[in-house]
Amino acid sequence: MSSPPLERSLLANGLNHHVLVWNESAPTTVVCCHGFLDQAWSYDGFAQRLVAEGFRVVAFDWRGHGQTDHVGAGGYYHFADYVLDLHELMPVLASGEMHLVGHSMGGTVSALYTATHPGVVKTLTLIEGLGPPAHTSHPADKMRAWIDSVDRHRRRPPRGLEDLSDAVMRMRSQNTEISMELAYFLCEKATVDTDAGLAWRFDGLHRTTSPSLFSAENFSLFLARIGAPTLVVTGSRGFTTSDHAKRVAALPNGRESIVEDVGHMIHQLAPDALADLVLAHVGSAR
Repeated sequence: MSSPPLERSLLANGLNHHVLVWNESAPTTVVCCHGFLDQAWSYDGFAQRLVAEGFRVVAFDWRGHGQTDHVGAGGYYHFADYVLDLHELMPVLASGEMHLVGHSMGGTVSALYTATHPGVVKTLTLIEGLGPPAHTSHPADKMRAWIDSVDRHRRRPPRGLEDLSDAVMRMRSQNTEISMELAYFLCEKATVDTDAGLAWRFDGLHRTTSPSLFSAENFSLFLARIGAPTLVVTGSRGFTTSDHAKRVAALPNGRESIVEDVGHMIHQLAPDALADLVLAHVGSAR
């Protein structure tokens, strides 16, 4: 029988972060970082498996996601902001032995954090989290595209949701493999009633274009600094960049496992298979 997590609010980098904690008293912690437009609750099935094996599991909503604060007026969302958030969260999320798991955007941030905090993380798991494709456009064009996208966002606020079924339909249009039951569970957590009706909890600014060019070469320099044993988990129908193998090879102590017959949202779609891989990875480092 599954046990619900404790819910907390922790201040980090000036923002209140929504935190879930499963199996509070266990000595070894697995910290889970979700991806873009996702939320901590999406790790629930995965967390239940780890709890059954005696682990403490923590997941939190990134800034502007779920029930965590949005940035204030004039603020934005950059990878460096997320890394600083994680830097301030970690001391209060876990003590003793700690293992870090990150999906997609959360994996990229977890890699940047681990590279800059040697010795803190005992193991690292990156679930389709080796960064986005490298940008090839001119930096001035990228910056202008960001400015234009923010202007559009401010002129036209995002369209609201008709009801929970509408939210489920939209979620399943982006993740066609998710079950109806899980989609309803996640949409209930990811939406809020407002004066204008039902709305997504995430900050609409996330819908805008990033102003920064992503450099695969620079990111690989971070990967090369990661000393912790690192497991890269990829779905057979998931997302990989054209230089994926090169990024994996940049990890000094990395290896890759492929989960068959699953897409990008592995932690949602195949929590048991992912848990088996993480448990083996964590166990091999003990």
